Amino acid sequence: MCGRFILMTSGRSLAEKFRLSEEPVLEPRYNIAPTQLAAIIRLRAKDPERKLVFVKWGLIPSWAKDRSIGPKLINARAESAAEKPAFRASFRYRRCLVPADGFYEWKHGPKKGSKQSKQPYLITSADGEPFAFAGLWEHWEGLEGEVIESCTILTTDSNELIQALHDRMPLILQEKDYDLWLDPGVKDPKLLETLLQPYPADRMKSHPVSTVVNKADYDAPDCIERIFPEEE
Repeated sequence: MCGRFILMTSGRSLAEKFRLSEEPVLEPRYNIAPTQLAAIIRLRAKDPERKLVFVKWGLIPSWAKDRSIGPKLINARAESAAEKPAFRASFRYRRCLVPADGFYEWKHGPKKGSKQSKQPYLITSADGEPFAFAGLWEHWEGLEGEVIESCTILTTDSNELIQALHDRMPLILQEKDYDLWLDPGVKDPKLLETLLQPYPADRMKSHPVSTVVNKADYDAPDCIERIFPEEE
């Protein structure tokens, strides 16, 4: 799954890497959590330029009666998203890239009293470059005129690196596949099946970090610093 991630790359660098039409204004984020605003990159049928916008993390289907469902839909299984009612329309018409510099996952450790310890790890690309999760976005309007744009991150089976931490991982797209994933003219899910694969383990690395990342409202540089747990 994907429950926290980071985005520290500058707006200028993101604009160059993802071929954005405008340079976005970004503040470094060291602990992006569900229900918070997340940057997504999308390409709309009426606009040929890639745009970066901020939406709420936790997808609210257009048919939802209220927005309370959003926190339950921060992730969507890549294998079934095209058929699930909550994600079906977005998979066909509203795909996006979710840029990131890394994400967190927790390794279960021995019990300490009545609680089981969990050691957070930060996973990044081996070369330190930003990458993109496969995402879906949605437009929701409430009965009283409230409008919310939201997103979810697709997940897939874990690769060899992540398997020691969790059996699922966010679906990271190959850079060569960005155009196909974003193409609003591609509406047949079968054309996208080859993209729904775990990212190669040899192109990623990880290290343990402080449990300060467990706090959803904590967002500071020490979130990403390597620590040396006692068990290591």
